[in-house]
Amino acid sequence: MKEENRDQGPPALATRHLCIVEFEVGSGIIGIGASPFGDQRLGYISGGRFFGPRINGIVLPGGGNWSRSGRLGDSASVGTFDARAVWQTDDGDLIYLSYTGRNIIPDDVRATFVDPAVPDADASRYYLRIAPVFETASKTYDWLNGVLAVGVGERTEFGVRHVIHEVL
Repeated sequence: MKEENRDQGPPALATRHLCIVEFEVGSGIIGIGASPFGDQRLGYISGGRFFGPRINGIVLPGGGNWSRSGRLGDSASVGTFDARAVWQTDDGDLIYLSYTGRNIIPDDVRATFVDPAVPDADASRYYLRIAPVFETASKTYDWLNGVLAVGVGERTEFGVRHVIHEVL
């Protein structure tokens, strides 16, 4: 490493808005139960939509999110995601999406998630982040094959909404 480069810090992480995706979880969450590896649940994707400056379309039914959760201290749960979905663009191309992620949800916020009659907690009160990658055979959207993205999520009355940014 050159001497003059040693004093420079690492480059800042830059992102660009990619899209917003709204996953519908029509049949709710299936609780598989607590095993020695954590509390396992499945959220079946029943549909949805995505929209952004360069990509728009629908989320096809059939994907899902296999989540696992545990405890983080005395007052919050922590979770991880293993999600997969297929998107269909407005012009008919298919895009496979997979992501991992993390959430941290304080116990008082989690209590509001359990009761459908209680309005959703403000998303600033919990942490929900994802790291999606994409795969497609589309010539129009082949640029997605080289994209690593990050997303900020929030629970909604229909499932979950993620604001996704492409890491540049």
